[in-house]
Amino acid sequence: MKRRDILKGLSVLPFAGGVMGSLLPSETAVAAVSGVKRNLFAELGLRTFINAAGNYTSMTASLMPDEVMDAINSSSKEFVMLEEVQDKVGEKIAALCHAEAAFVTAGCWSALVLGTAGVLTGMDAKKVAQLPKLEGTGMKSEVIIQKTHINGYDHALTNTGVSIITVETREEAEAAINDKTAMLWFLNREAPAGKIQHQEWLEIAKKHNLPTMIDMAADVPPVENLWKYNDMGFDLVCISGGKAICGPQSAGILMGKKDLIAAARLSAPPKGGNIGRGMKVNKEEIIGMYVALDSYVKRDHAKEWKVWEDRIAVINNAVKPVAGVTTEVMVPPVANHNPSLIISWDPNKVKLTRDSMGEKLRKGTPSIETIAWETENSIRITVFMLKPGQEKIVASRIKEELLLASV
Repeated sequence: MKRRDILKGLSVLPFAGGVMGSLLPSETAVAAVSGVKRNLFAELGLRTFINAAGNYTSMTASLMPDEVMDAINSSSKEFVMLEEVQDKVGEKIAALCHAEAAFVTAGCWSALVLGTAGVLTGMDAKKVAQLPKLEGTGMKSEVIIQKTHINGYDHALTNTGVSIITVETREEAEAAINDKTAMLWFLNREAPAGKIQHQEWLEIAKKHNLPTMIDMAADVPPVENLWKYNDMGFDLVCISGGKAICGPQSAGILMGKKDLIAAARLSAPPKGGNIGRGMKVNKEEIIGMYVALDSYVKRDHAKEWKVWEDRIAVINNAVKPVAGVTTEVMVPPVANHNPSLIISWDPNKVKLTRDSMGEKLRKGTPSIETIAWETENSIRITVFMLKPGQEKIVASRIKEELLLASV
């Protein structure tokens, strides 16, 4: 069928100006009849880019693999009871991660809020309805955190109404514990900065019969972290779903002790009259999160690490010969633990700032996002979010901009 015949036939069809109205008439016609998929990014005027920065929320985190999208699409075709989906998926996730129980939340932040709520209320429905108003309810109202672990994520806990008590040493932690203490909270990414490490933190809590929660939002790889902190003895473990696991960005996981998970679910959808009603996770995300986790656990992680190292080498070999340029391979110790490349240059030899480099890469074709690093003349590259072959494009573009700015 010729294109002009398609357009002629469309002239008699009652097209509304709604969802396809922003396409040109000829584009709309061909897409409608020939089955060509709409390019919604182009239709909406959205910039896509090569992600050499990392799985940041602002950059829409990670890309979901085909098996996850297949799970999301197929599960959208039938009705099921949401609580049953959470039950069955929770059982699978708990088994994978060595936990007593688990469920899928609306991101790691939601896991923090709901987990804290469960600690405060237990299975008391009246207390669930009273959150975040703790005064006069008989609920405990304080959470102890190391001062170095305060960096904004503690606001998730205060959503429940608790107050944060900061400490630095074991002695201060012991002295801070009283009949108002609900929980001890640990931010895993800040562990190297704290004076109290995991085991000692757990010892303090167990000594005083208090529950513990750990936030390990972006702390895989290594894959073993998925069960490490459950095995270690933390009562609740919170993680993001859309980082290296490559699940839905708006999903996360709360896992841990069976009684605390059951209590947390009282403040979660589909139940109402609680602080978590708006933290909805649909069946497609729940099932997609399970498939992503299952796929991630089964992945060949040694092979994947080697792929990342090879990609780093491609970029490093391209830019290092440029006069005045130095490079360093760096692996963050905890969060986003994967090889990255720091590219620095002598400002006397390369007249470029990190911000101007970032802008040139961003506005180039194709657009590339990197990380502005610690000095005015350095950027950082990660490769674990790159598609195959994109490391060559990144290497070429960075080298090009360094040479253009060379004196």
